[in-house]
Amino acid sequence: MSWFLGILKFIFGGGEENETSGRRNPPYSDNGRKSVNLGVSNSGVADSSKFPRVPNSFTPTTSQSSISHNRSSVDSGISHYIVADKDIASIYVIPDSIKDMIKKDIVPEVLKKPLSPSTYRDYFAALLYAEDFYVEKWCNFCLSNVNLELHKASIYKKSNKSKNLDESDEHEDKMMVAFQIDLIPEKRPFLLSRDFVFVRPSGKNVEPFQGILYRVVKSTLVLAEFGYDFYAQHAENCKYDISFSFNRVCLKRSHQAVTAAMGSLFQSFLFPDQIERINNTALSSSFSSHLNLGRDQTMATTLITRLTGPPPFLIEGPVCVSAGRLSKTGLVIRDAVLKIYRTSPRCRILINAPTNSTCDLFLRSLTDVIPESEMFRANAAFRELDGVPYDILPSCEYKGECFTCPSLTELSNFKVILSTFVSSFRIHSEGIQPGHFSHIFLLDASSATEPETMVTLAFLADEKTSVVVTGALGNSSGWVRSDIARRYGLKKSYFQRLLESKPYNNLDGMFVMHLADDYP
Repeated sequence: MSWFLGILKFIFGGGEENETSGRRNPPYSDNGRKSVNLGVSNSGVADSSKFPRVPNSFTPTTSQSSISHNRSSVDSGISHYIVADKDIASIYVIPDSIKDMIKKDIVPEVLKKPLSPSTYRDYFAALLYAEDFYVEKWCNFCLSNVNLELHKASIYKKSNKSKNLDESDEHEDKMMVAFQIDLIPEKRPFLLSRDFVFVRPSGKNVEPFQGILYRVVKSTLVLAEFGYDFYAQHAENCKYDISFSFNRVCLKRSHQAVTAAMGSLFQSFLFPDQIERINNTALSSSFSSHLNLGRDQTMATTLITRLTGPPPFLIEGPVCVSAGRLSKTGLVIRDAVLKIYRTSPRCRILINAPTNSTCDLFLRSLTDVIPESEMFRANAAFRELDGVPYDILPSCEYKGECFTCPSLTELSNFKVILSTFVSSFRIHSEGIQPGHFSHIFLLDASSATEPETMVTLAFLADEKTSVVVTGALGNSSGWVRSDIARRYGLKKSYFQRLLESKPYNNLDGMFVMHLADDYP
């Protein structure tokens, strides 16, 4: 299992290879592209050109990586965890009492109580344990004697209106393996695009081929991406046995974040109903650096640049990126980032979003003003190298074929860092402490679960950090599998929960700004 454990060492602990680090030299061959052995991104898509085969076991569960549960008390009251090469899963094993209740579809008592500072950790832990149990329940699911077909992903391209925020177009020209799965939810697992798919020729005692689930079409057709070794041996009349392994990285990071978000001073981010903000009356439209910004957008930009710590400032409007360009919400964030950069020489800005494509486009939108040397694009270790736009790669760090982070000194000097919510943990694991960033922008937070959002805040924010959270009404995470977790609040985002609570539900312009759902 050394191959698989090596991968998880990178994902969880930022492990390193003895290869030359690359930044500024995109690793493309003469024909413009280079294959990658294995890539797993936050969007759940991996490189299909050279998948290694999976060792021995046909139904491997996701390997359990590691973390040292060293908790230190700090002045800010926010807990810290130091990543090490130990077993992260052993820390968050489902308690027998919780497991027995979930198995019998009995709702844990804590989920019947109102969410409050005293119940926060146990409440979200129970929801995450429900997700963990769902994964355990279906880990031995297997399909036998299945016919596999080859389909082009572009056949299933969705319109911009129906496309989920978490999906991207970067794989639409690739060949996918397609097979049918039962429509009845009770007869098969809830599959997500981050899951692994394993196929083995029926009746043969050989190692299975590993792929990455790309999309489930109309609840019954599974599209998965495999490597060259699978296609080289595949025949039209060949039947396969199929199993799945569920990606649990986000669950484990979420467990850590919920536990870490318990410092007393952190409550101003979680339950800011007692916080006051000084009213800035002199709001001038002259601050806007974007000609298309209207009055409300300009006011939001100005308020953002004047923030001094919690509570978070909310912007309710369209998702930040749509049809390959910034929406009104995106333009407000871009304008605010540029103004902070221009007027605050000591600023350190972190921009997080649910998807790689949003992070990439935002970085691109800033390059006209902010030098490449002052921005860093942090990626999951095994994001597919071929899936990163050519103009974004110079702002990334990689070793061999795996994305990594620069030294703590270099990382500390960047004015702007961009990453997905869960991948922001890599920045913390390199040594960046809470309070390093003067401003944190949580883009499209309505599309993520609250624990995923907390991965950023719990490890990188303190009482001096100004936080801006954007979201769209009616938007929610598509990653929740468990019925109990769905019914009792895991699909409700951090953005939505704040929007429904004081002081935000009073529509006070000092705390929340609503933007029209259209382009300027």
